Amino acid sequence: MTEIVLGVGASHSTLMNTHWQETLHKDRAERFRDALRSARDALASARPDTVIIVGSNHFRGFWLDLIPSFTIGVGECIAGGESGTPQGPQPVDVALARHIANSLVESGRSDAAFSARLQIDHGQSHAIQYLLDGLDVEIVPLVVNVFAPPLPSLGRCDDLGRAIRETVLAFPGDRRVAVIGSGGLSHRLPWPDWRDPHGDDEEFIVDAWLNGRENWPDYDARRREIIRAAEAAINPEFDHAFLHLLERGQAHRLADAFTTEELEKTAGNGAQELRTWLLMAALLDHAPARRLAYESMPEWLTGMAVAVLDPAHT
Repeated sequence: MTEIVLGVGASHSTLMNTHWQETLHKDRAERFRDALRSARDALASARPDTVIIVGSNHFRGFWLDLIPSFTIGVGECIAGGESGTPQGPQPVDVALARHIANSLVESGRSDAAFSARLQIDHGQSHAIQYLLDGLDVEIVPLVVNVFAPPLPSLGRCDDLGRAIRETVLAFPGDRRVAVIGSGGLSHRLPWPDWRDPHGDDEEFIVDAWLNGRENWPDYDARRREIIRAAEAAINPEFDHAFLHLLERGQAHRLADAFTTEELEKTAGNGAQELRTWLLMAALLDHAPARRLAYESMPEWLTGMAVAVLDPAHT
C-alpha cells in the first residue's frame, strides 16, 4: 500500500547561498538553517522512496511563451543550478509521476500540464539542496504558476492537492511518499504584472520573461541588480496567522480569506508562493503542522518559515 508519510513546508532564498556573509541577522539566519536541517532529519526518519516537490517558477524553467497553471514532470528533470543550487539531471519517479498525471485527467479532477523534459529552478532545487541532501530518493516535481497572472486560485490549489492525494494513495505497490511545499512566506519582489509594466526596469523584466529562453545571460545581471535594490516588505503578522492555520490543520481557510489580489496587497506578490504550502497541506489531508522556525529576514526580502506535517501524530 502506498502511503503519504510526511509533509514539509519551507521558504526558499538563493541569498542563503550567495550573500550569507552579508547577512546582518545571523542569529535568525542560523535558526532558519537549523530548522531546515531538522526538517531534513525528519524526512530521513520517515524513509520516503519518493518526494513530491511542489515549487514555483521564477522564469528560469518557464517563460511567457507558455505558462501552465500546474505542470508535472513525468520524465527528465533538469535543475538550472542558479546561485549555487543543484544543477543537472534529477532522479524522477517516472511511474508515480505518470500515474498522477494520467489519473488526474481520466478522473476529470484536473487537466494539469505535463513535461517529459522539465527544467526547474531554485523554486524546487533549493529544497533538493537543503532538505534532500544525502537522501536516496526520487522526486515528482510539480511546478505552480505563482508569478505570471492570471494565477490559479487558492481554492483550486487546495482541490488539486486533495485530488493528487487520492491518486497517490491509489498507486499500486508499497511507495512511501513525502511532500515538500517550497516558497513564501510574505515578501515582495520587484516584479511587475507582465500585462502592464511601468518604467524601464519593469519593461526590461517583462522582456526577459518573454525572450529569455534562448539568451538568458543577456538579462540575468541587470535582473539581479533590480532584485538586490528592492526593499524588504515583510508582514510578520500575516505570516504568524498563516502558520497558526497550518498548525491547526486549517490552511485551506486561506482560500476562503483571500483572493489573489487581496493576498498580494496584504503579504506581497511573493506570498503567492503559499499555493505550494497549500497544495502540500492538502496532500497531507491537512494534518496539523509543527512549526520549526519563523524568522523575518529583511536581507533575504522574505518571511522565512519551516514546518513539518506528520500524519502519524495527528
